[in-house]
Order: sequence, then structure tokens, then C-alpha cells
Amino acid sequence: MSPITDTDVIICGTGAAGLTLAIDLARRNVGFLLIDKAPQPFIGSRGKGIQPRSQEVFEDLGVIDRIVASGGEYPVQRIYTDDGPVDETVVEMSEPTPDEPYQIPLLVPQFLTERRLRERLAEFGHTPHYSHELVGLDQDADSVSARIATPDGEQTVRAKYLIGADGGSSFVRKTLGIDFPGKTLGVRAIVADVLADGVSTDAWHHWGEGTAAQVSLCPLYGTDMFQLQAPVPFDVDLDLSAEGLTAFFRERTGRDDVVIRAVNWASAFTMNARLADTYQRGRMFLTGDAAHCHPPTGGQGLNTSVQDAYNLGWKLAAVLDGAPESLLSTYEKERRPIAEAVLGLSEKLLEAAKNRDTSRGREVSQLDLGYLDSPLSMTGPERTKGVLAGERAPDAPVTGAGGLPTRLFSLFQGPHWTLLGHDVDDASAMPPRRGLHIHTIGARGDILDTGDHVHTAYGLSPDQWVLIRPDGYVAAVVGTADLSAIEGYLDAVGIRPLAMTQPPTTEPSTGMPTQTSSDSTTTPRTRREHLRARTAAERRLTTAQRELHQLSRQVQRDLRSVRRQGETTAIVARSNFVELAVQSITRLAANLRTDRTDK
Repeated sequence: MSPITDTDVIICGTGAAGLTLAIDLARRNVGFLLIDKAPQPFIGSRGKGIQPRSQEVFEDLGVIDRIVASGGEYPVQRIYTDDGPVDETVVEMSEPTPDEPYQIPLLVPQFLTERRLRERLAEFGHTPHYSHELVGLDQDADSVSARIATPDGEQTVRAKYLIGADGGSSFVRKTLGIDFPGKTLGVRAIVADVLADGVSTDAWHHWGEGTAAQVSLCPLYGTDMFQLQAPVPFDVDLDLSAEGLTAFFRERTGRDDVVIRAVNWASAFTMNARLADTYQRGRMFLTGDAAHCHPPTGGQGLNTSVQDAYNLGWKLAAVLDGAPESLLSTYEKERRPIAEAVLGLSEKLLEAAKNRDTSRGREVSQLDLGYLDSPLSMTGPERTKGVLAGERAPDAPVTGAGGLPTRLFSLFQGPHWTLLGHDVDDASAMPPRRGLHIHTIGARGDILDTGDHVHTAYGLSPDQWVLIRPDGYVAAVVGTADLSAIEGYLDAVGIRPLAMTQPPTTEPSTGMPTQTSSDSTTTPRTRREHLRARTAAERRLTTAQRELHQLSRQVQRDLRSVRRQGETTAIVARSNFVELAVQSITRLAANLRTDRTDK
């Protein structure tokens, strides 16, 4: 019998999607096991484009600066024609704006992106487990059991959920019997990371553009390599060695001054466009390439995968912390339509590339993708300006009330929800909740809208509030009068009010403490809630002891005063009563000091 261990989540696959999900769970203190059947991390540059929306995700995860430093902006395309080389711009370059701080796609080899993600994961104390192959799956109403072949033998791991981030040939998807319909796009290509002499690094070089004999060399910033790309016939055997690729390149370009010295990684592949029938089967989910397969045009595949994981991570953590299970159904409802739209865009760009149109516009940035039709987008009064529920939450420069400049993205950064009130009365804000950060903007708030950028980006009127999800999308926009709707919304996604206990109060007539109902707090349901309840109980214990001590001293002072006034029958009776009260209070205080078994 193989040993059995337990965790919250099993992530199968250590590509960009699996690593993004692992980082998001790690910062939320969710237990997980991250495995891959490969003996080592992926070494290729296959998905080299990082779009602006993914850059925003990486900022939130705390890794954007390292990823930017690992690559650079796309170089110009240098098209070699009969009349000489012509330089063309690959993408439309736009300057950053206050609401969109990242406008330019980055060129970062996939293996460097994933290396930076592993480094970030290590900062949370986690590391992937390589040479760990998923070989069997089973699930029931409460958990998933996974059989994993490891270098030390087979192991069984139980988890609440399992995520298949294991690529286009996903074992998880196939085992679950989920169909992967789509089409082969009639294009076979080679891609290789090579060391090459005789070519400059200041441009993406293209020969034979728009013909069956085209080939390109793109400098891989952050390395001394180039990525070689070329379409090839289906019925041709390929030599992907350095010598073979040198001969291939010479045959297509006629140049013998370019020599491939070494091949770091190479692949011949057929382009497909496919989309899984469903992203969820019970307690198992698909994400990334396991759920959708894209042609490389437009640099959409890796970015869509990263944002899949970013959408799923906070929902898994919320449900594990007590949110309704139904929250997880919104993952597919939100992400599958996005993948469908992106697949259509990638196919459109592929057809354009066949006609020598390689220009890229805003449509590839993924900044305009959102969840307007999601169950998590709260409907409200019709808005004629500003953001809508389901849209990406814009950034904006602001100033803290203490005088230091900051940004909305800095306020959003982290695993929490954010509630922003625009020109509101602070007294109108809802009570604090764990996992919710509340900020008010305006002369009476903790944030000042310097430059009026928040008002411009969000279109908020005075006394309006906007609720921002943990993944940076607008959940709701309401007025102060409708804040109760926000409270109900947060209850439904697991952001519950703190358990509040009324402090002891005194009745004017007797001066004795009023009892607090034992039903005044909700029953804790998770280990973290139990720890919080215990801490709160200990605070109540300390407060009760202090108040009882003060009350006892006051009663004793009253007793001495009564005895000084004479020994009439009434006074003696009152004296005896007070003495009994003191004795009862003393016994209660002793019990509170010694009995720590409050459950």
C-alpha cells in the first residue's frame, strides 16, 4: 500500500499557469502540491510574449520587475526584400497612461518567465516537484485521490481539489473524458532556440516573408540566443541539429554567412485551435493549455493561461475558507468565453500573417477582456460613464492623506477585496471585514484624487462606491444608500463580517452586568476561524476579569460605607446581601482565571 498524504490542492503541471496558481495559493496560505512528470523545468522559449494585462497580473503577484529585467521590448521587424532590408514595427507602441500603466508587450523567453515565477514561489517557501507523474485519479463528494509515481515509488495524495495545468496533451483532461474539439490549422512549423553567428541582435530578421520558404531569427533578450521560426511541409523529415538547421537556413535564404553554432531547444509542431468542452468535472479543473490550445500568432496562449490561473486561485482559496462551493462554477463561466474569443483572434492573426500582415494592435493586449455577463458582476442602476461591473479595474495615481504618492494598483495589490468610496461620509462605510480593504477618496478620505485621475477612470459621482475583486475586476458600483447590497454580495463570496461580541453593559437600576447571549456569535467553521475565535475569547476573558475586579472593589467600598451608617435591621440586611454578591463575584473571577476550556 502506498503512503497517503493530505493537502488542499494538487496542481499538475509547472508551466506558467501552474506556477501562477501556486504563487496565488501560497500567498493565501493554502496548502498545495505542485508536480510535473518532466525531470526538470522547461528550457524553451515557446511562449515569449507577455501582454500588458499579464504584466498587471505579475505586478500583483510581486514579480513584474524581475520579468521585465529578464527580457525587453519587441525589436523592429527587418524584412529582407529584393530591394534591400525594410524595417517595420511589430506592435503599435503606446505610452503608458494613468489608468493603463503597461501598454507595450514584452519579449521574454518562456523559460525565463517561468524561472522568475519559481523564484517568487520559493520566497513563499514552496518548490515544484519534478519527476512526479500523475498516473491515476479518483474523486468522491469530499476529496480527490491522486496516485503519483515518484523517484521513491508510488504515492497517494488526497486533496480537496486537483487542477490539470498539464498542457495540450493533458493526462487530467483525458482521464476525465473531457472532449477537446477544434481543428488543425494546416500549418506545420519548427521553432528552435539557437546560438547563431552572422546576424545582429537589433531586429527580428525575416526572409521570404509571405512565402512557403519564409524563415525568421528573433533575438531572445535576456540571453545570447535567437529563436528560429519557419513553416515546414508535413511530409518532410527534419534535422534539428545545429548542422541541419544551418543547412536549412542557407537553403531558404541563400546566405552562407549565418551559422547555427548550437541548439538549446527545438520542436516541430502542428498548429491547432482547440477548446475543452468543460473546465470542471467535480473537484477537478482544467487550466491553461490543458483547456485551450492556440496557434502562436498574437502571443495569446501563455497570457490566457496565466489569467486562467489568476481567476481560479482566489476562488479556490475562498471556498476552502468557507465560501459557497458554487463560487467555483464561475471559473468556467468567466474564462471559457474568454478562451473562445482569444482562439478566434489567434486564427484571424494567423490568416493575416499568411498575407504578410504582421501588425498587432490593442486587441492582443487583453486589457479589454472582462466578465460583463458573469454571475459575479452585480447589476445596478444603468451607468452612462465610467467602469461597469465585470470590467478591468483601472489604475490611477493618488496621494495618501499623509502626503505620500501611491497608486490604486498598490492599494489593490494582495489577496484582498477592495472597496473604494468616492467623496463619501466616512461614517457611512460598512463595518470592517476580514479580507476587505476599505478606502475613501476625497477631502474627507484617506486617499486624495490627485489630478482627478480616479474620477476620470471610474466615472464615480459623490457618495458612490466601487467594489474591486481580488483579481482586479470591478464587482459592483453602488451608491451609499445601496451599500447593504454590497454587504450581501460579500457574504455570498465568503467575505464575512467579523464575529462581534457586545461588551458587558450595566443596568442603571442595579449596577450589575447584563448577560450576553451565547448565540451572539456564529459557529466557527474553519481552523483559522477557530483560532480567531479562541483569541477573541481570551480577550473577553481578560476584560471580564478586569471588570469583575473593579466591580468587586466598588461593592466593597459600598459595604464599608453602609456599615459606617449604623446597625439598623435594613442596613444589616443590605450588608449581608452585598457580602454575598462579593463572594459570588470572587468565585466567578476564580473560575474565569482557571477554566481555559471555552470552546
